[in-house]
Amino acid sequence: MLALDGGGLSSERFGDKIDSVSVFQLTEEQKQFQAVMRDFAESKIAPRAEAVDREGKFSWDNFKDCVAMELPSLGIPAAYGGSGADHVTQAIMAEELARVCASTSLAMLISKLGSIPIIYWGSEFLKNKYLPRIASGEAQASYALSEADAGSDVAAMKTTATRDGDSYVLNGSKYWITNAGISDTYTVFAKTNPSAGHRGISAFLVEAAWGVQVTKLESKMGLRGSPTGEILLDHVRVPAENLIGEEGQGFYIAMGTLDRSRPTIGAQAVGIAQGALDYAINYMRNRNQFGHPIADFQGLQFMVADMATKIEASRGLVYRACSLVDSDPDGELSKIGAMAKCFASDSAMSVVVDALQLLGGYGFTKDFPMERFMRDAKITQIYEGTNQIQRVVVAKRVIG
Repeated sequence: MLALDGGGLSSERFGDKIDSVSVFQLTEEQKQFQAVMRDFAESKIAPRAEAVDREGKFSWDNFKDCVAMELPSLGIPAAYGGSGADHVTQAIMAEELARVCASTSLAMLISKLGSIPIIYWGSEFLKNKYLPRIASGEAQASYALSEADAGSDVAAMKTTATRDGDSYVLNGSKYWITNAGISDTYTVFAKTNPSAGHRGISAFLVEAAWGVQVTKLESKMGLRGSPTGEILLDHVRVPAENLIGEEGQGFYIAMGTLDRSRPTIGAQAVGIAQGALDYAINYMRNRNQFGHPIADFQGLQFMVADMATKIEASRGLVYRACSLVDSDPDGELSKIGAMAKCFASDSAMSVVVDALQLLGGYGFTKDFPMERFMRDAKITQIYEGTNQIQRVVVAKRVIG
């Protein structure tokens, strides 16, 4: 299933989808991929992680290295130039990258997020035109749903799309757009029928060159190597053939997209937590106090045990959710995916706080990466639906 060729993934495609019953046992191909990703992340991405965070800029060097490994192709179906990897494999990629650099992990995840509406609801025209470019790394994609006053309340969006002949004219602004100014395409949600509430929302594939303006880039506490900004659509004309799905289907496309993408945000959180734990353990083995490595102290060992348990439980829930994307997206995915994202990100924040504590005063300085892990972990509790929203999703499906 997986073969290596010249340091990257060969053209041999990923085949069978993993069964949800067997998600807790990786296949041999997935274990091999995991080992390759660990080596790649440690050798290529980790050495730049501190500089990427400090400079607060998108790392084209990291992106090019990921393209050389054919990582953008993992989430794209083989029929459109991708590898067609199962979602557990995609989670492994997200985790291993986030373990050393969460910003680079997000650089790989955001194009998949922007592509999901095309993959599942787009026309053959859109799939054939855009997906091969994303798979090859020639193009990157963003997802434009949120607005200043329409975050969790998607139906409150004000961006409009008005039909004009064989085009739509889009007007409005979108906030919190990952990869703003970097991406070549934006999956934009806008109201084609403003009086119809969430039933009046439609989705469009908009090329940046058609007039998408980046009006602000945020200065963030974490994920500083991944640009986040506001985009403005001022009478941007979009061909009618770039409508994704049908008019009025946008809300359902948006929710279906997030159901499919949240598990890999959980994987990103697992990676951040694992990176923090791994660093803390290495520190404990080499830090001596009272004549012994602090790893010998039982009180600290108990902390490590709890941290490792949270990570392993999170990973299992993430793998379960990822398997459902492939095997049963219309079944329990919405509930399990929300559980995975919520639990993994809450666990990551808890683990990183304790990992920093294990380093003592050193953990509080920028000479050590723990404070970066903490800043990066926080956003996983917020984006792609806050954890309060995830609990709403879970409760509705549990209670009925």
